[in-house]
Amino acid sequence: MSAVTEVQNTTTEALAALLDGGEGTLVTLVAGETRVAAHRAVLAAASPVFAAMFAHDMLEDSCGQVSIDDVEGPVLRLLVAYTYTLRAPQLPDTAAQLLSAADKYGLSALKAACERQLISQLAVETAAATAVRAVRHSCPDATRAAVAFIKDHLQVMATQGWADAVLEYPQEVIEVSSMLGEPPAEARGHAAVVRLLLSAASDPNARTLLGRTPLHLAAYYGHAKAAAALLQAGADRGVRANDGNTPLDIARQQNRQQLVEMLTER
Repeated sequence: MSAVTEVQNTTTEALAALLDGGEGTLVTLVAGETRVAAHRAVLAAASPVFAAMFAHDMLEDSCGQVSIDDVEGPVLRLLVAYTYTLRAPQLPDTAAQLLSAADKYGLSALKAACERQLISQLAVETAAATAVRAVRHSCPDATRAAVAFIKDHLQVMATQGWADAVLEYPQEVIEVSSMLGEPPAEARGHAAVVRLLLSAASDPNARTLLGRTPLHLAAYYGHAKAAAALLQAGADRGVRANDGNTPLDIARQQNRQQLVEMLTER
């Protein structure tokens, strides 16, 4: 029996059970300002994570609600709707977030549908984010598709999306880079990824939404070799993030003495 068929059968039974559910059958899921009421039986039938949650009575006392972390309100509504209909929404703008939520709550069929949707909308600006998300959530098909796309479109490594991925998810970028055939085994690491990016004409002063550059992140995590490669490529050691901190400020705050010395050299 396939996973989809099994879920369909158990969900049908759960819906029938709602007729005599009595009190306590409803639960309120809360994500930020969004509140969604749903039947426990339906959620539990579709998701092993919800089933375990209700079995261990993890509802908040007196109000019968569950706080859903890391899921935005609109995505939560789509997630709950899927548990009732078992139909994946065809909404390209939410496929990435919905895949993460489906993975978290064990909705394998929804996760697979979102994975196919991400593959179908691969583009130069989004390929880096798709590759990272595929690695983080163990999506082999999307991982292979994204890596193949990047190999055919090396300009991906010069996009802001790739720079953001390096800053936010360096380990995943290292894994993607290794699948691209670089760097060699003896040169893997953060500095190797930095050199790979710079070789593809990436901007060493690219910023995240918080105004941080790769040099800020190297200072924070103490990656001296990566910082040296960035400085050699023309990274601005005096640039300030949105909070006013320079890479040197960050290195001092984190007590990265080697980075402090490197960033104060004239």
